[in-house]
Amino acid sequence: MHFIRTTLLFFKYNLLQLKRKWLTLPLVLLFPVVMVSLLAVIIITFITPEDESPIQVGLVDLDESKETKLLVNMLDEASQLGSYIHLHNMEETVAKQKISSDELSAYIAFPKNFTANLYQGIPVTLPIVGNPKQPIQSQMVKSLIESVTRHIRASQANVLTINQYAKQLPLDNATRNDLVFEQFKEFVFYTIGRKQLMQEEQIVNQATASPTTYYSLAGWFIIFTIWLLLIYNFLYQDVSRRMRQRMALYEVKVIQLILAKLIVTLSLVTMISLGLLFALTLLLQWDVQLIDTLRIIIVTVLYSTCFLLSVSIIEATIASHRLRLLTQIGLTSFILLLSGAIMPTIYLPLWLQEILPFSFSSEALYWLQEVLLNERLYVDYLPLLLMTGSGSFILLGITIGKERIY
Repeated sequence: MHFIRTTLLFFKYNLLQLKRKWLTLPLVLLFPVVMVSLLAVIIITFITPEDESPIQVGLVDLDESKETKLLVNMLDEASQLGSYIHLHNMEETVAKQKISSDELSAYIAFPKNFTANLYQGIPVTLPIVGNPKQPIQSQMVKSLIESVTRHIRASQANVLTINQYAKQLPLDNATRNDLVFEQFKEFVFYTIGRKQLMQEEQIVNQATASPTTYYSLAGWFIIFTIWLLLIYNFLYQDVSRRMRQRMALYEVKVIQLILAKLIVTLSLVTMISLGLLFALTLLLQWDVQLIDTLRIIIVTVLYSTCFLLSVSIIEATIASHRLRLLTQIGLTSFILLLSGAIMPTIYLPLWLQEILPFSFSSEALYWLQEVLLNERLYVDYLPLLLMTGSGSFILLGITIGKERIY
């Protein structure tokens, strides 16, 4: 009971200290906002990708059979080789001219006797003429056309089987050819209509896919962290050795001083930061439900507690105020770097990525992104809870050990 009563006394004292400094407090809170906002605008300006022009690919029909015309026309109209590739039907001379003028990345040719080889069981290929000035785009087209060729070769066996059985039926050549052509058309419609030419796998990098939303959240996270550090040090009072001895006579523990500052800082900064985040969600029109708000509050409180415990451990360990402040600033910078708020974690060195699961900042920002940006319905609080518990035991052990030494 004495422990709680003394802690509440220091809690009220810290609130009174904030009240006395109410003129400078808004400036302390405004400084990180201005600084991070300017940096965020600069980063978003440089990182926002420009509109990329699609890869232009030509289609040349050298066989000019009804089968190849069907393929070329459907590819020209559907253009299902990916959302960033445009196909155009043209003559070979025009395609060569556009390759020379760097207007095409490559052109695909349906060679002569393509249909005859298809029906006779001879393996068919689609030659590709690439643009030497655009090797990467040409390689992409080559990879996609290999997928098309695999589908054509897979259907070749079916067409040959149908043609073989059709020859055993009392059908004339014209009827049999029409039957085979109908089967060929069904294959083409299935392949192009069902988008089976290639299987696309999309990996979304929020930092480049939607830099405004990503860096808005990251900027809020940085501001929030800096507020925690500033307010915590704003409440700092240097206690002399004699005063510490007097406090010890009244059974006042160091942990009580730290705990009172931690609670005041956590309460004040969490309320202000959640208000700022709420304004951000309205500005960017994020869809946040009530249960999502509860998840965000829990993650925010756990992260804040872990950060303040880390800062408190430094305060309890280092006696020099200047060295302590310098160490806290360095730790804050490292924590923000590991979180991915300054730089996405995918760009960090591998040895840093290996320790990300043990970083509370990385865990917190990850789950905030999942809830706010990816509309995740589940949050794993266990890592943050374990880190909070570990930090509490470390802080308690250091403060008890120092008191015994004194």
